[in-house]
Amino acid sequence: MGDAVELEVAGRTVRLSSPDKVFFPEHGYTKLDVARYYQAVAPGLLRALRNRPTTLQRYPDGITGEWFYQKRAPKSMPGWIPTAHITFPSGRSADEMCPTEEAAVVWAAQYGTLVFHPWPVRRTDVDHPDELRIDLDPQPGTDYDDAVRAAGELRAVLDEHGLRGWPKTSGGRGLHVFVPIAPRWTFTQVRRAAIAVGRELERRMPERVTIKWWKEERGERIFVDYNQTARDRTIASAYSVRPRPHAPVSAPLRWEEVPAARPRDFDITTMPARFAELGDVHADMDDHAFSLESLLELARRDEHDHGLGDLPYPPEYPKMPGEPSRVQPSRARKPKPPAC
Repeated sequence: MGDAVELEVAGRTVRLSSPDKVFFPEHGYTKLDVARYYQAVAPGLLRALRNRPTTLQRYPDGITGEWFYQKRAPKSMPGWIPTAHITFPSGRSADEMCPTEEAAVVWAAQYGTLVFHPWPVRRTDVDHPDELRIDLDPQPGTDYDDAVRAAGELRAVLDEHGLRGWPKTSGGRGLHVFVPIAPRWTFTQVRRAAIAVGRELERRMPERVTIKWWKEERGERIFVDYNQTARDRTIASAYSVRPRPHAPVSAPLRWEEVPAARPRDFDITTMPARFAELGDVHADMDDHAFSLESLLELARRDEHDHGLGDLPYPPEYPKMPGEPSRVQPSRARKPKPPAC
């Protein structure tokens, strides 16, 4: 696999073993290629991860091998990478890594990390998110262009509520839009705001957008995955490499770029040049902290005026107060007809 190499990253030396190990067979991209990619975009990736509890999605033998999520900080993690103690919906807890230096992302690449999954909180307050994350997920029969149309209307909705979003490609066919918020609201409240956004989009684009949790009800529409705002649900960070044959990355975009962008254009070979030319186009996100009050008022009106309450959580979550049935509609018991 070749001799180990050392990479210099912002004043630290990171050792990379087996640098020639192939991670992406279709193009022959190696572990060293991934590490050098992360070295090139480290300032932008650190902006997305800084002080956030971060789950590592690891592929020690490349994308054709077995993979797993590393939630607990590895025992081999150097002392200069801090951790945060977080609690899962199950009640269990763990110490997760919280990158504070650029070298941390290259260190993670040494262990086969392709995707970084940061929580929407900082280690100083792990119970109050500072980002509202909206996942526009194309369903079968839809594609990136459909997500673009939904994102355009989403931008208008956010603007009407005094909010601004920062868009990025998912690395697949979808789009993510992140809104920086003041860390004043709980996970439950942030999720409620995401549901309100999804319902408003669904009202405006009923043939193109859905917030239906059950796949059998979604149809050929863009799904607003509101449960990505639930505790312990995360979205791949900006600049993360996605485990697909051509090594695409989740690319931060400016709004004017969204319609013409093509997700396949952003990969570990093209993003470094873009980053060198433009820098991190989401660099100003941390300069803002918006309020959710307007969206939460929209949620209150939905409930009061239209009887629209909570929506189902993922199956592994404990039953939540006010949550409707999690039974798939096609499997739900039908009421018996009245006796004659």
